[in-house]
Amino acid sequence: MDEVTPLLPRQSTSQIKNSGLYLAAFAAVLGNFNSGYSLVYPSPVLPYFQSPDADPRLRMNTEQAAWFGSIYSLGAAAGGLGAILLNDMIGRKLSIMMSALPTTLGYMLMGGAINLSMLQVGRFLTGVAAGMTAASIPVYISEISHQKVRGALGSCPQITAVIGALALYALGLVVPWRWLAVAGEVPAVLMVVLLAFMPSSPRRLLSMGRQQHAERVLRWLRGNQYDVQTELLAIQHSIDTQPKITWSQLGTPTYYKPILISVGMRFLQQMTGITPILVYLEPIFKKSNVPLPPRYDAAIVGLVRLGSIAVAALLMDKAGRKALLYTSSMLMFLSSLTLTMVSHTTPCPPGPAPPNHTAPDYTSHNDFGSTFMSNAQTAGSVLPIICTVVFIFGYAMGWGPITWLLMSEVLPLAARGKASGVCVTISWLTAFGLTHGFTHLVDTYGLYAPYLLFTVVCVVSLLFNAVCIPETRKRSLEEIENYFRTGRTFTINQSS
Repeated sequence: MDEVTPLLPRQSTSQIKNSGLYLAAFAAVLGNFNSGYSLVYPSPVLPYFQSPDADPRLRMNTEQAAWFGSIYSLGAAAGGLGAILLNDMIGRKLSIMMSALPTTLGYMLMGGAINLSMLQVGRFLTGVAAGMTAASIPVYISEISHQKVRGALGSCPQITAVIGALALYALGLVVPWRWLAVAGEVPAVLMVVLLAFMPSSPRRLLSMGRQQHAERVLRWLRGNQYDVQTELLAIQHSIDTQPKITWSQLGTPTYYKPILISVGMRFLQQMTGITPILVYLEPIFKKSNVPLPPRYDAAIVGLVRLGSIAVAALLMDKAGRKALLYTSSMLMFLSSLTLTMVSHTTPCPPGPAPPNHTAPDYTSHNDFGSTFMSNAQTAGSVLPIICTVVFIFGYAMGWGPITWLLMSEVLPLAARGKASGVCVTISWLTAFGLTHGFTHLVDTYGLYAPYLLFTVVCVVSLLFNAVCIPETRKRSLEEIENYFRTGRTFTINQSS
């Protein structure tokens, strides 16, 4: 006779002390701070490299600027592939610490660059580090967290990435581009120092047969009053019932469904256009004829992005993942649709007209028309800022953090290391193609062409959420895996 039992203990929250858990999560997500910082590095520096005042050795044309913006994503794809091996060979924690090496080398090359090759290679190396951390940090946090706080902590990688981007925008207002590169090395060094004192995940230790060490680590993460044995047994049970994956097993719903959901979410997340918008934020605002200087607009967008991600962290375990994804998709759809229409109707700056001495004098009428057009253009020039803010707000409260969280929740426990690396690699390859092509699309057709593409993708993401994504709120990792194994239940049947 089978008995239905929950896998993880439902202990009182007062028995759990989260101070150690929060410290470990903070140390890990410093890697995401660096990723957010390095991702948007071109936004304040590309205007200089493309200006007549730039060092001739570093001046960029359109193609070179497109490569500088997009080669980061190629590096991130390579880092995601490397994380596939490193996550299972040396564990999540050491994989995160290893990412500090390409980060430091990349910023050193960019800070001391004397030619374009040094800039491009440095940008590529910072991308490698971002790919490594994107594949390792969400999984590490999910494995050291308990389900009461996993939703909030699962959004921390995205929050710190947003803070990193905001720090770059703010420093870009006052700091030269070389010193921006030097400043990027500081969080990487701090991350390595802190993580050296943090534990590996209990799941990793149990999979290596180090049960006593895993018990000490879990007690440090949960507090001395917490009954660690029940949770250890649940984790050990999930490890013992997980055989090594073969290619034939990947054809079963237990594996291919969550992997396809994760891959689909990462693909759609990038296809919404978030990466090229963030990378080229200042050049986009410059083309949109916004009234404020583009660098200040970028800082405003960074602040809004931070506020929206904080809202998502608070609502993640209250409103549920799917509700936030629906809201996110609708906000992005409405804003990108408006941006499409505004950018399609934005008039080009008029050129000088030859004088016509035979025409009658309509000076007063022309003055009235000029005033009317000026007011209309001023109102229209504010719309790109508002719509971009709404787009970023929508993304940051849904498809930004929840994609990271769901990837760490739904991927099969036995294949999490490899599968997360595959998801990150596909995500960054998509970002590379979109970021590289964005510049050429804008030069050929204007801003409305990529905005129209992003609008269509937002509709697809809305349908994907409705049909494919399960609600994982308040479910343990083992219960989520059992959902894909059995189809419709979040508990597991154990023989008495």
